[in-house]
Amino acid sequence: MPTTASAPEVPTLVLDSTDQAPRLARSFLAERFREWGIANEYLGRLVVCELVTNAYLHGEGPIIVRVFQDKEDDDVVIEVWDAGEGRPMIGCDDHAAMSGRGLLLMSQRVRDWGVRPLNEGGKVTWATLR
Repeated sequence: MPTTASAPEVPTLVLDSTDQAPRLARSFLAERFREWGIANEYLGRLVVCELVTNAYLHGEGPIIVRVFQDKEDDDVVIEVWDAGEGRPMIGCDDHAAMSGRGLLLMSQRVRDWGVRPLNEGGKVTWATLR
């Protein structure tokens, strides 16, 4: 009888929506990168911090972080889930603003990013690193 290979488990971190979530997510990502032998984690830490911070500030409920390598091209994919219905959007480039430029900065550094709704409510915001 043939055996079917199960899909490898995707590293996942469940966080309370607190001001500690971005720091914990950065550490989680850094550990995955070490496991995979990826030396430069700067961009990944920037991206996961921005996505988790947005989920903490504007989302709802627990924050779920998943980090995995795309099987087709080995790109790293970062996903951040939350139960909020709002969708992150890049704001205007207001040089006088004290905040609101994180997604703009992130979008200029990643291969691609986006948001997809979840059937059970909420959303996943994702980014693929270059």
